[in-house]
Amino acid sequence: MARPSKRAKIRLTNDELQKLKSISTSRTEEIRRVQRAKIILMNVEGMGDTAISRELKLNRLTVRLCLEKCITMGVEAALSDLPRSGAPAAITQEEKAWIVFLACEKPTCFNYSYELWTITLLLEHIHKHAEEKGFYNLTNLARSKLWTILNETEIKPHKVKYYLEKRDPEFERKMMQILMVYKEIEIANKKCADENKSPDKISISYDEKPGIQAIGNTAPDLMPSPYIHSSLSRDHEYERHGTVSLLAGINLHDGKVTAIVRESHKSADFIGFLKKLDIEHPKDLKIRLILDNHSAHISKETRGYLDSVPNRFEFVFTPTHGSWLNLIESFFSKMARTFLRGIRVSNKEELYRRIYEYIDEVNQSPVVFRWKYKMDEVVV
Repeated sequence: MARPSKRAKIRLTNDELQKLKSISTSRTEEIRRVQRAKIILMNVEGMGDTAISRELKLNRLTVRLCLEKCITMGVEAALSDLPRSGAPAAITQEEKAWIVFLACEKPTCFNYSYELWTITLLLEHIHKHAEEKGFYNLTNLARSKLWTILNETEIKPHKVKYYLEKRDPEFERKMMQILMVYKEIEIANKKCADENKSPDKISISYDEKPGIQAIGNTAPDLMPSPYIHSSLSRDHEYERHGTVSLLAGINLHDGKVTAIVRESHKSADFIGFLKKLDIEHPKDLKIRLILDNHSAHISKETRGYLDSVPNRFEFVFTPTHGSWLNLIESFFSKMARTFLRGIRVSNKEELYRRIYEYIDEVNQSPVVFRWKYKMDEVVV
């Protein structure tokens, strides 16, 4: 006959009892939690430690420790493993801090030619200088451990992430001015559509796209063919025929594009674009241009031309480093992704012709570009 236990009895609430029964029959719980749930339930039913250990084929000490933990710390603690201290850290916090310090400095600070750390270079530097710093645990630091330390602090010394500093002290004011113009255009377009009339002022979003390359093939393209070429195949070598600049403005009322293609985008070229706008639009309408602060837009030559056509043009400048506020950039982006991507020409003259053909095709089905960013903050 088993000797009666001197251990206090386990008392369970109804919720704890139901929880233990659910875990004891579960097929998805950890086996240790299932076994411990069964130990507690069997004990509550009156079975002794030895009988439980035989029934579950467990060590008697395992049964006793589980029950004692349940009495002193509760059911949930009995079901789970207590946290352990573990082995002492092989790498100290001071050593990790030194690694992070190195990663946050440029290699040039340590007389290397590299601008950015590579993992190999950083690891070699740590191995070379760890002993003199008194960080003996780092003399054989593993590459994987270095990755782990850097990832813990989210430091990526081998990567560059670009940002744009606002160097214009009046950036917010100028941005709001641009947004006010877009809001005014939005209201004017709606009014003109309702009343079926033309706007009182023409608004043009203007910019240049310089450096469009005239690239030619050295061998014919191979067109897609079933079972042979799934896509267009092209010789990796090519010829350069020079570059051209596109000066373009998109009418924010009807979406039509006015463009000229030139060798450069100097003041004379910009004045040529203004003259084209002057010819294309009625003389009694003011032409408002949204544009950046490029030197050609504010040069002596440009101002001289504007003086020759008083009250014809109005310029609204984007903030410094704020050309992204100009809607024409969306048009240029689309053009680069669709038309210019992969274009090949025999000479620069062909590139001129192809660009003008593209502009004509766009103007056959013009799209009115609308600005959305922060427009809900604009109050007219």
